[in-house]
Amino acid sequence: MAEHHNSIRRAVSGTASRMLRTRWLVRAPITLYRARLGFLMGPRFLLLEHIGRKSGQTRYVVLEVILHPSASTYVVASGFGGHAQWFQNISANPAVRLHIGSRAPLPATARTLSPGEAETALALYAQAHPKAWAAIQPVLERTLEWGEAAGGAGDLPLAEFTLDGR
Repeated sequence: MAEHHNSIRRAVSGTASRMLRTRWLVRAPITLYRARLGFLMGPRFLLLEHIGRKSGQTRYVVLEVILHPSASTYVVASGFGGHAQWFQNISANPAVRLHIGSRAPLPATARTLSPGEAETALALYAQAHPKAWAAIQPVLERTLEWGEAAGGAGDLPLAEFTLDGR
């Protein structure tokens, strides 16, 4: 029975990993946020508006909020690791805007969490959302070749966004 569940888990994580690499599917929610319909995505997602480090053009990506420690602070994980374009862009230029629910875009400042802070944030996420963590952990491991054997949760890049003027 356990082997059956493991094979299902591997199949689901493989499918989810492939879906995360399907550009049109991943970018579809951007249209919702830009039309101020982001509330349809629920409170665990936001649209990050950032500037391309090379092009200087405005870029958009929808991210899952893994921690919301205060009204003005949001923490997200980089599911594609430090190689994700948005993660590299906010590292080069931390001035961003956040689209949250149906609100107008809000200016914010990005900061990369230290490995210790990232590990703590992921532990809090796993505790608050055990079913979501059980589903996403194998996807992260497969996509990033990440996990306990590769150094642990502290190796997953996390970013914190703090709303300006709050």
